Amino acid sequence: MNSIEFPLVDRTTQNSVISTTSNDLSNWSRLSSLWPLLYGTSCCFIEFASLIGSRFDFDRYGLVPRSSPRQADLILTAGTVTMKMAPSLVRLYEQMPEPKYVIAMGACTITGGMFSTDSYSTVRGVDKLIPVDVYLPGCPPKPEAVIDAITKLRKKVSREIYEDRILYQQENRCFTTNHKFHVGHSTLTGNYDQGLLYQS
Repeated sequence: MNSIEFPLVDRTTQNSVISTTSNDLSNWSRLSSLWPLLYGTSCCFIEFASLIGSRFDFDRYGLVPRSSPRQADLILTAGTVTMKMAPSLVRLYEQMPEPKYVIAMGACTITGGMFSTDSYSTVRGVDKLIPVDVYLPGCPPKPEAVIDAITKLRKKVSREIYEDRILYQQENRCFTTNHKFHVGHSTLTGNYDQGLLYQS
């Protein structure tokens, strides 16, 4: 071999892909291929649908919406999650392959929103069911905020090391919340206090 080629190889390998670790290469490839599973139950999902158009063009981030959880690595929850929908959401999350990420979009998903105060069937925060990576507040959040959340998630993925994530999941397992309903006597008896109706 020619002796001139060796110094050239030594100089270029320091800045090439070959000198990186497999974790960095894996994280870099995942940055450009986040495939979301869209879980929209309410009005926030309509705001997310505007990202598909040419104005915001979420394809530039490599987002390809998937209809199967087995092909997705990001679940984007938008809208109110009820007690009846909670088991299906957890089942969808568990069917996703590792590594998987969650973006909670909107006030109803994060805290239960306006339904959380007087509704018995609303889950008060999707983080009680599945672990959330990025919280996106708003009612509804603007498409620019969704793009910002995706950018923050991409930064998180770029810093992530695969072994640390597996270790974290083994130590901090996420369990679903068992909601228990108690049957009580009805307060609606049909007998109204007439004095309250005619107060002046």
